[in-house]
Amino acid sequence: MSASEKMGWMGGLLRSQLLVKIPYPTCDLAGQTVIVTGSNTGLGLEAARHVARLGASKVILAVRTVSKGEAAAENILKSCKVPKSNIEVWQLDMSNTASIKAFSDRASKLKRLDAAILNAGILTENWEVLNSMESTIAVNAVGTMLLTTLLLPTLRQSAAKTGLRGRLSIVGSDIMYMADTHELLTEGTIMEKINDQAQSQMAQRYPLSKVLLFYSVQELARRVPLTDKSVVILSVMTLGACKSDLFRDDAGLIKRMVMGVMIGSMARTTEVGGRTLVLSVVPDLPAEAHGRFLMDTKVAKNGNNVDSPAGHELAEKWNNELFAHLEKLSPGCTQL
Repeated sequence: MSASEKMGWMGGLLRSQLLVKIPYPTCDLAGQTVIVTGSNTGLGLEAARHVARLGASKVILAVRTVSKGEAAAENILKSCKVPKSNIEVWQLDMSNTASIKAFSDRASKLKRLDAAILNAGILTENWEVLNSMESTIAVNAVGTMLLTTLLLPTLRQSAAKTGLRGRLSIVGSDIMYMADTHELLTEGTIMEKINDQAQSQMAQRYPLSKVLLFYSVQELARRVPLTDKSVVILSVMTLGACKSDLFRDDAGLIKRMVMGVMIGSMARTTEVGGRTLVLSVVPDLPAEAHGRFLMDTKVAKNGNNVDSPAGHELAEKWNNELFAHLEKLSPGCTQL
């Protein structure tokens, strides 16, 4: 990213944080079933609270630790005064392929599934390998896309029955515009480069995971175009700079940069951040959101590392590798 592009990104972030007011969700979710991942704390918890308040008949808290999810459920029940049967806690570990597949199989047995907010993710500069892949990419890009492809059939079947478009939105980040992707276009596979600890730039790993995620959602949206009400709107969204526990892992330079932006009143509260999550899956979400990046609840322009010849080349290369990898993890999952 050039100096002028960085300045433009910072200017856009400042305008968003200081001038944009996120609306309070008022849509009617009566009778609907909504999944919220990473919902035992922080932004996910606040999103789930809004979903419950808006009348969803079933809010599924997808969490890694069930006991923490149960505590979150009690917290929501006390604040929203909804029936206990409206909140369910399901185990989901986004770093574990078997857990993702078991969760998706359980979801396939639901009477209906109207929306999913995929909020779970990690930010760390510590090197760790999960499922034979560096942890940030394993969770934020690979695990998230595996869950997306496995939930899509259930969302589509439900939409066909209810006549309501399904919605699935994934938490991304506008910091993806700052991702340095040049090294990935050299000879060799992207996954080999990602998993080479000696060459990995861990300070760049979080924004890189988010741009790779967006490449994949764009491709998936092309494979499942909006042709009728039985199709699901897929999107990636950013909450902006929010007070969050995303930084519970050591995040080094990225943490210092983002936390600097969040100083004082610039940071949105977790409640406001939760609004942004919910507004990305409202029933009247416009069709133009399909396969797009949402910022301040509106469709945003793609950055140069997305809409450029180099971006298109990298997206094609990554998606070829990723979709083949997903097929190995769960045969047939990309055949939508």
